[in-house]
Amino acid sequence: MTIEPFPFVALTGEAYERGRQYGVLLKSRITRSAELYTGTLTGFGLSSAQKSKLIDDCAAKITEFEPLYLEEMRGISDGSGVAFEDIVMINARTEVVAMARTMTGAPEEDDLDDGCTGALIMPERSKTGNLVHGQNWDWRAECAETGVVLRVQREDGPDYVTFVEAGGLARSGFNEAGITITANYLECDRDYKKLGVPLGLLRRKVLEQEHFAKAIKTVATTPKSCSNNIMIASAAGFGIDFECAPDEAFPLYPENDLIVHANHWVSPVALSKLVDTGRPYVAESFYRDWRVRKILEQQGEKLDRQALKTALFDDFLTPFAVCRPPRPSDTSNLTATVAMVIMEAALNFMEIAPLPALNRTFTSYTLRNDTPVPADAGKPAQAVSIKG
Repeated sequence: MTIEPFPFVALTGEAYERGRQYGVLLKSRITRSAELYTGTLTGFGLSSAQKSKLIDDCAAKITEFEPLYLEEMRGISDGSGVAFEDIVMINARTEVVAMARTMTGAPEEDDLDDGCTGALIMPERSKTGNLVHGQNWDWRAECAETGVVLRVQREDGPDYVTFVEAGGLARSGFNEAGITITANYLECDRDYKKLGVPLGLLRRKVLEQEHFAKAIKTVATTPKSCSNNIMIASAAGFGIDFECAPDEAFPLYPENDLIVHANHWVSPVALSKLVDTGRPYVAESFYRDWRVRKILEQQGEKLDRQALKTALFDDFLTPFAVCRPPRPSDTSNLTATVAMVIMEAALNFMEIAPLPALNRTFTSYTLRNDTPVPADAGKPAQAVSIKG
């Protein structure tokens, strides 16, 4: 089986133009993303009218949050030939899929949403003195065919690099201000009582921030439709994890200069106020974060990107493991660790390995063409742009 690196494109200009370039350069992957989630909604029995209503509601919420995001989505639609409605759907897929399931009475999936195990090594524990931030993204194995990496060069804020499903505006990534972000699934009894900002666009807003305090504000105060665990850090030397309910955020600080989080609620304050309803879908979460922390601690006082990779490659109790090989779920979807993402923002690069249970080859994605990467990092990808 040949596993190809995720494609890398550089986008420039104003919002619509960046979107148009995105659509032109990644048309086939964007089309595949749209087909994937349209197929899910069709499988639920959702009618075209119901789908349009759900997506229109999300678009209205996006307009309230940041109108330029819809302009960028229109550019993606025009550049790729994929319907604008479907581009909005990709950017709000967590919310749209969950609400469609509720509307149609479709059964819950055993892998309900992004599984994922994330970790952060503070500078005090780092061999290089730089903060290291990484994650395994667990979701549908097909997304190995839709993942892309964007280098976005902006006139009105910091440039950034993000790994995301094709057609989406952001997921995991870092910016030139040294801010990094990963996020993963949580669930509680407060979810989907009220429509909030789609999670992918909250992540995008974090990557637009010049100052880490504003990134914290974005995560902690933006109203959400559902729960999410969001880990953010600054290359200046600080990291924090927020367990987010739709209307409240609970901070978790480093322990022994490490943060590790899977998919169950940990904050004692959170657990005193809400009910963790996601446990049936991610029962292995309880040992995934334990395993990552244990393996990191076993590697000594000083850790690096390689140490984090070792922890995230863990196959204890596979296939329900930190690094998950492709396997059928109870609803016949094929689920897997789609990507391992490792960031060292002080050096302006990230490494990504697609389907890491089957492939240990990393590719490096840099903020600039001439950004050097360490000798032990993956081969740098060359960003493609409209200008050549």
